[in-house]
Amino acid sequence: MKIGIQGIPGSFHHQVALNYFGHETEVSPYRTFEEVANALSSGKDDFAVMAIENSIAGAILPNYELIDRYGLFVFAEYYLPISHNLMALQGQVIEEIKEVRSHPMAILQCKKFFQQYPTITLTDDLDTASVAKRIADEKITGVAAIASTTAAEIYKLEILASDIQTVKDNFTRFIILQKDFPVQNKASQKASLKIIISNEKGSLAKLLTLLSDFDINLTKIQSIPVIEKPWNYAFFIDAEFESYEKYKLALKAIEEQGGEVRIFGEYKKGVK
Repeated sequence: MKIGIQGIPGSFHHQVALNYFGHETEVSPYRTFEEVANALSSGKDDFAVMAIENSIAGAILPNYELIDRYGLFVFAEYYLPISHNLMALQGQVIEEIKEVRSHPMAILQCKKFFQQYPTITLTDDLDTASVAKRIADEKITGVAAIASTTAAEIYKLEILASDIQTVKDNFTRFIILQKDFPVQNKASQKASLKIIISNEKGSLAKLLTLLSDFDINLTKIQSIPVIEKPWNYAFFIDAEFESYEKYKLALKAIEEQGGEVRIFGEYKKGVK
């Protein structure tokens, strides 16, 4: 089984792939999310792992669009607690570090920690794990990375400080994607949907009321314009429900009122 991820070994996507599928999993690393989606759609990989939202930074809207455009489906969701760690070549201490490089979001989430080290320069880079790999490969001294403990293990770097993120309760929600629609599972508790409604006064309010009437709880709603229909909008929705039957009735009611529904996936809620 091959699992597509964005990033290199040691990235958070890699960590989720190992946690969910097991440490013997064969991982296919790609530079961009677009490449991940394309590889899964073309059958090169069996599943893919894709970040979809962070508890601090919010939704990654372009990834919803990729799922839609490539016709992919959500098999499951996985919540990963994000732990940022400062690491460098073995034998160094934090006082010797002049520069720290990492993904800009990782740096942003750790800025409070670096207030106590005003001589350290913070530099945006491609991603977390690639900086760790570069430091190890090129034996760079005086430079540290912000990355996962998995990256430190893979590239044999020394962790100078652990859990340096400002907000300790920091989770990223990842989704496990597959090419084919999952087998219907009435034990599902959550669904990811794309709903298009007419651009009329009160149409969104009516949709939200309808979903509430069927005891559907929306955990995420994002709007994007429908390119081929100017001034019409599609809504990417994550919905939780206790009754699978009432959830299906809600979708039927939306369609009866002229809405268009595409199901991205039906699955069990991930554990936070």
